Amino acid sequence: MADLILHRNLSDPDGVYADLLAAHEGLSKDESDALTARLVLILVNHIGSRDVLNAALHAAGQSAKAPG
Repeated sequence: MADLILHRNLSDPDGVYADLLAAHEGLSKDESDALTARLVLILVNHIGSRDVLNAALHAAGQSAKAPG
């Protein structure tokens, strides 16, 4: 399985989060969902590795199941 960077790896995570929120501002739920889907597909294409994608899907699935 591919190695993923799962620790904080952004110099400005709050700024990135603000950018993500701003991109969705004023959009309907359907438009927001479509933007998210396009963003995911663009980033998957940029990554370019099915192994990395599968590792990320696994990590995301595990965090979704973690008690919170």
